[in-house]
Amino acid sequence: MGETKEEVYKLLPPGSYPESIFVSPSMSLTEIVRMIDEKGFDFPVAVKAASGIMGFMFRKIISIEHLHQYHAYMPLDYIIQEYVNYKMEVSVFYYRYPDQQKGTITGFVKKELPKVTGDGKQTLWQLMMSHPGIKFKIAEMKKKHVKHLDDILPEGQEYVLSHAINLSRGGKLISLAKEKDERLLNLFDSLSHYSGQLYFGRYDIRCESVEQLKEGNNFKILEFNGCGGEPHHVYGDHNSLWKACRILLYHWKVLYQIADYNHRHGYPRWAHRNATVFFKKSLAHIIRLKKLDQGFAIEPEEIASTATPSMFSSVEAYS
Repeated sequence: MGETKEEVYKLLPPGSYPESIFVSPSMSLTEIVRMIDEKGFDFPVAVKAASGIMGFMFRKIISIEHLHQYHAYMPLDYIIQEYVNYKMEVSVFYYRYPDQQKGTITGFVKKELPKVTGDGKQTLWQLMMSHPGIKFKIAEMKKKHVKHLDDILPEGQEYVLSHAINLSRGGKLISLAKEKDERLLNLFDSLSHYSGQLYFGRYDIRCESVEQLKEGNNFKILEFNGCGGEPHHVYGDHNSLWKACRILLYHWKVLYQIADYNHRHGYPRWAHRNATVFFKKSLAHIIRLKKLDQGFAIEPEEIASTATPSMFSSVEAYS
């Protein structure tokens, strides 16, 4: 809790995560676009909080106009990344004891976007109300999509409610437990051994296919969620409440064992007071992010066009 994406990416092999630009609110749009140009990014790009959780303030940005609106609104450090277009997003929960070479994959699930499909009759609001994944987030979704609530979607047309494929944003989790094998484990063992510091957590990954992921090809790690990362297979494997509780308790036990081992081998523990202060600051940051996310209702579809080379030369108008 509270770590930045930049800190985590440094523990992953180069090329295994998206090319990223780290942005502070004090930067001018001219400076940001120059960095985008230097990286060779094309629109769309992805933006998200530098220290975030649950997809708060994650957006797909399709133009400089849209980026300008995001930058003008966002008061916190954030990241601009190449938009990864691989077909699938999956979550893999992995742990490895520090004194062992091989780890364990406890969970493997596919994540699907929260979206609705038009029937030519119902409004977006009606379709949202019948979506099981967002019925407890309806007030938030209403605010985000307020300009389109009365729109009637043509039959078969899909409307994405959130580009953050996250359970808390209404996403769907589908078990891939049958796909776990030695090839998949070997990949995550190699990731864990790269820095020798990632022993426990959930990898959120975009990949072209499960088979290519197992081969170590065509994938990008979007996020690594450590101690605070939920084992998504709690939800994606049709578990009973009792079994879900057992899964969580098992992961907490493993987490304790890893932390205890590391402490006995030289890693100091925080003083309770320091940990409490850090926790409170992190919690306040999350609450602020959530409020910001609910207030930023502008969606990419509302911005007219994608970026072209000529737009880079006229960016001063937004600075």
